[in-house]
Amino acid sequence: MAAALLGGILIGTASGLVFLLLGRIAGITGILTGAWPAPRRWWTWRAAFLAGLVLAGAVGAHLAPDRVTGSTASLPLALVAGLLVGFGARYGGGCTSGHGVCGVGRLSRRSIVGCATFMVVAMIVVFVARHAAGAS
Repeated sequence: MAAALLGGILIGTASGLVFLLLGRIAGITGILTGAWPAPRRWWTWRAAFLAGLVLAGAVGAHLAPDRVTGSTASLPLALVAGLLVGFGARYGGGCTSGHGVCGVGRLSRRSIVGCATFMVVAMIVVFVARHAAGAS
């Protein structure tokens, strides 16, 4: 519980600082797609933010390896899932974390509707997977 609270505080602080200091939204999809070096793009902060995500994961895996687990999915399934998530994030104007952490925090109507939609669809998928499809 304390680790989750600390993680939430750190995520909220980081997204707030990115917004206050840089005037940017800390949605990972937008940061990732804008991170490639190109003329007239401010990409260095994006690359540093993404490197920080990877570094934080590595530090977390080193400090608490029992809490950081890998995927059990096959590589082809993981690739298809990743492509679908990427498509959905681009189609939806951002990822769930961007809408949930940054958009709802800014009281964006689009993000609030998006998060409500994500939650309803997730509940339907869990219901179908557990009850209608017979999974446990």
